[in-house]
Amino acid sequence: MKKLLGLLILALISFSSYSQGYSIKIAKLKYGGGGDWYANKTALPNLIDYCNKNLLTNIFPEEDIVEVGSPELFQYPFLYMTGHGNVVFTESEAANLRKYLLAGGFLHVDDNYGLRKFIEREMKKVLPEANFVELPFSHPIYHQRYEFANGLPKIHEHDNKPPQGFGLFHEGRMVCFFSFESDLGNGWEDQSVYGDPESVRQKALQMGANILIFAFSTYQ
Repeated sequence: MKKLLGLLILALISFSSYSQGYSIKIAKLKYGGGGDWYANKTALPNLIDYCNKNLLTNIFPEEDIVEVGSPELFQYPFLYMTGHGNVVFTESEAANLRKYLLAGGFLHVDDNYGLRKFIEREMKKVLPEANFVELPFSHPIYHQRYEFANGLPKIHEHDNKPPQGFGLFHEGRMVCFFSFESDLGNGWEDQSVYGDPESVRQKALQMGANILIFAFSTYQ
């Protein structure tokens, strides 16, 4: 499985276009508990389009949907998770997600509002030995193709708090990035959904591109 993921990631980070087909797919994570895992319907396709056009990546233009406990999880080197409400991983789902992350996969959890207490609780089932650590502004995730000297951009206001980026690490590798009080996914949505200024959308898309680049380039 590691070799398969490695080949997929090497194909992605080559930043070259391919004459036939697409080299890779990424997916949105479907979870239980009642939370709206399906939020931000246009977000991931727009981020993919942005990366394909500006970074010359070759990602399939539509997101896939994959359940936490599915064996298909291992087909995707990058998972995106969002929502507002409750999240519940069963024991078998947590074990499956742990295997995925330790095999080289990467999870980006993007708080749409109200997700933090649930994701912190459920990720303890996945990686009980690890805690979310706030990343300094000097962390490489903020300095990939695009520079974010002050960390995550603020896309939508929630509680008048600054945006924060947290990481979960296993043996020195960040396997999960949690974007909090930023709402990147809302910024990736079609402009007509929230009416954000294009400058704000561009910041969100650029930060999303940085996350993808970081996830793939740090594969071990």
